[in-house]
Amino acid sequence: MRTLLNLIWLVLAGFWLAVGYVIAGIICCILIVTIPFGIASFRIAGYALWPFGRTVVDRRTAGAGSVIGNVIWLIFAGWWLALGHLVTGIALFVTIIGIPLALANFKLIPISLLPLGKDIVPSDRAFA
Repeated sequence: MRTLLNLIWLVLAGFWLAVGYVIAGIICCILIVTIPFGIASFRIAGYALWPFGRTVVDRRTAGAGSVIGNVIWLIFAGWWLALGHLVTGIALFVTIIGIPLALANFKLIPISLLPLGKDIVPSDRAFA
């Protein structure tokens, strides 16, 4: 079931959302200081391509640097990406088949707002 949902997701929303994250990652990597944001953006792009069967957990070793980085990310890139998830999620929610996809879109909003200090893991290892 996860594979089927991921394939439908990829066609309807995942590809374009991942392109947005890749563009944000490239811009962040061009500016040398923001390379950690670029790496986080590329990591989330993979999650945006194939979200079913994976989840986001807090990284235990994250410290004050990730908090400061998240504030900077939120101001410059996070709210644009979260807005893309919100608009896409509302559009998908209109159809019956799109409701699980819309919920996945809404699941991606917190990590698009505050990506640093988070890890993306398979769902079966979320509590390990």
